[in-house]
Amino acid sequence: MTEPSLTHVELIASLSDDERQILVEKSDRAGLLRIGSHVFMLGITGSWIIFGWPLWQIAMIVHGILLSFLFSAEHESIHGTAFKTYWLNVWTARLSGLVLLLPPQWFRYFHFAHHRHTNDQERDPELASPRPSTLGQYIWHVSGIPYWFSQMTVLLRNASGTAKDSFVPGRGKARVQKEAFIYLLIYAFILILSFVFDNWIALYLWVIPALLGQPFLRLALLAEHLFCPHETNMLKNSRTTFTTNAVRWITWNMAFHAEHHSYPAVPFYKLPAFHKYTKDHTLVQQDGYANFHTDAISRFVIKAI
Repeated sequence: MTEPSLTHVELIASLSDDERQILVEKSDRAGLLRIGSHVFMLGITGSWIIFGWPLWQIAMIVHGILLSFLFSAEHESIHGTAFKTYWLNVWTARLSGLVLLLPPQWFRYFHFAHHRHTNDQERDPELASPRPSTLGQYIWHVSGIPYWFSQMTVLLRNASGTAKDSFVPGRGKARVQKEAFIYLLIYAFILILSFVFDNWIALYLWVIPALLGQPFLRLALLAEHLFCPHETNMLKNSRTTFTTNAVRWITWNMAFHAEHHSYPAVPFYKLPAFHKYTKDHTLVQQDGYANFHTDAISRFVIKAI
């Protein structure tokens, strides 16, 4: 791609009022269809595991991928763009976050700071833990293990009131602490019930699948900003990845990531339409996630030689 001729701010300013109004229109129908189909697929894979149907081990991996990509639902919901109705966004974020050890109050502050300071080494909280720069770091990151350790640490610190995250404002600290404490109580309650009734369905329908599915989410999220320029123009510092309908479905169209960062008010189902405006101005575009990761691994290998 050639250098973008416009910044994201200039691009949005160039849109007419009618164009902007159409792009930011929210829809309960679109959100309910997306989350409903996601939950329906979880029901199928969950039943497959429970009843031990043939190839249930494969179903457990698919189930884990579906669980992990509830992140997409939570992410869209904390932006308030998954649904038009406020409480649908709130409860989708809460329930998705419960699965992922990712309370939405804290995640909203974290993520909005990431939007304000994308790829800013000093202020982007996503860069507090550096992105992979070697093959070993890449493999460790993609394993998902650092994510689970990080989220358990965040939960415990927030619940105890000892967290010192600069992106959480003073007025939000009590809410963040309360939410983390409630999440820990729920996890403890599930664990106690599992022991009391000697029933480990949560292990087979949640914990193990979530561990198996997390690497697939890590692979998708890495493509959003890795190797993109560290500058303020969202049409340069974020990547648009062209992919299949299935991947666009499970990621809630976050493959259009330069578009999302350029205009976060655009709901997931309108991002393909917004891409028509951005396609000639986006610096980093990739044909498929497989190609992105092939290129990333090649870079790490060449660097190590």
